[in-house]
Amino acid sequence: MPFDALLFDLDGTLIDTETVALQTGMQAFAAMGHPVDKIFMQRLVGVDLPTAAGIIGAALPALDQKGLQAHWHNAFVAAINQDLPLKPGALALLSARHRPMAIVTSSGRDEAHHKLRLTGLDVFFDTVVTLADVTAPKPAPDPYLLAAERLGVAPGRCLVFEDSETGAEAAHRAGCIVVQVPDVGPATGRWSHHLAPTLLDGARMAGISM
Repeated sequence: MPFDALLFDLDGTLIDTETVALQTGMQAFAAMGHPVDKIFMQRLVGVDLPTAAGIIGAALPALDQKGLQAHWHNAFVAAINQDLPLKPGALALLSARHRPMAIVTSSGRDEAHHKLRLTGLDVFFDTVVTLADVTAPKPAPDPYLLAAERLGVAPGRCLVFEDSETGAEAAHRAGCIVVQVPDVGPATGRWSHHLAPTLLDGARMAGISM
């Protein structure tokens, strides 16, 4: 096997939450009297909540962020509880399990595990690294270094699947091999070893047979 472990981002990589987050987020900003465009929303993709709050505060200092977060959170949770689809190829890739696997996400612990249970993906993973487990979130390498440590493998023997530039940078800086499958935001490929249109294409490009 070319790798000892597979590490996956969650939102936008395995589950189609980023589209829902973008739509409900734009609705929340508008409801608070501060409409934003998709370009602004894409700056929030793949980052943790404190970082997102900093971006929002710098651009819209008069915005009531607590009100925004409450509106956005309620709309987002209602949407994913009704329907949370998997990304194409996710189930096939996870089901062909040949090595340890981990989730590495910028979501909070409760939120991440809720999404995994909703989709039934929780059964596939040996460990789940969330925002609560690290002091330096993506794009710092810490989340991926922790996942590799928990699985007992070297970072250089880990294949990572990410969608965002932030996540790909984190995995690359950790010394992992990175497959980037872009979702709602643009991808430069700067931080990835393989830039792929789908998860399965990325797996094949990295030398994993299905």
